Amino acid sequence: MISNSSHPVTTQAALTAEDVNVYYGSNLAVRNVFLEIPKNRVVAFIGPSGCGKSTILRCFNRMNDLIPGARVEGKITFKGQNLYAKGIDPVETRRYIGMVFQKPNPFPKTIYENIAFGARINGYQGNMDELVERSLRGAALWDEVKDKLKGSGLALSGGQQQRLCIARAIAVEPEVILMDEPCSALDPISTLRVEELIHELKQQYTIVIVTHNMQQASRVSDLTAFYNAEATETGNKIGYLVEYDQTQTIFHNPTEKATQEYVSGRFG
Repeated sequence: MISNSSHPVTTQAALTAEDVNVYYGSNLAVRNVFLEIPKNRVVAFIGPSGCGKSTILRCFNRMNDLIPGARVEGKITFKGQNLYAKGIDPVETRRYIGMVFQKPNPFPKTIYENIAFGARINGYQGNMDELVERSLRGAALWDEVKDKLKGSGLALSGGQQQRLCIARAIAVEPEVILMDEPCSALDPISTLRVEELIHELKQQYTIVIVTHNMQQASRVSDLTAFYNAEATETGNKIGYLVEYDQTQTIFHNPTEKATQEYVSGRFG
């Protein structure tokens, strides 16, 4: 049995997905996803490789639009608006729903310009020095870089680069931050710093994180969605949402047998 209803939440939803299907060309990649992401919560997507976690994540800010042949069916709602309705600008969507990728990807610019660049493009009229400092403080990076703002962002360590990317994302004042395995390329100390940062950021932002690290999901998230995949006769995998609930429930008292087997390490 597949749990196809979103978990009831007491806070207002930041994002909802209703019967979302994602295709790459003619191949169905993820099917029938129903999901509700509550405001100011951290939601983790877990599951084995190829189950559609990152694909669904990218649907929330239309990053899949950049993949030739990708097609999304169904409805994804943000602030009462279907993000896939005609006339919706995907670039504007990404202004409100930011993304941090698996591999840190600072711009080949100074630390200062990494933060200022996006804000400037979006027409920011305030004090740029204050915005840069506020964003770097928000990413717990200010004290480490305040004396080298004119240095290259590429000169920072991997963990610092990832926090710079988080600072860059929050500089344009989004409402949601999507994180696609943000710690997979980081050492344990840097991973801990990012996890601590996630706890702080949810006071102001809604965060959705894809992670292969189940311990990380249990540490940082309020709710967890478990995805799995089934093989077709042609050998393709079709991902689907198995179960979505409070993180404690998913890890300690899941409804579905497949969830129990995955979180206990029996497969994946």
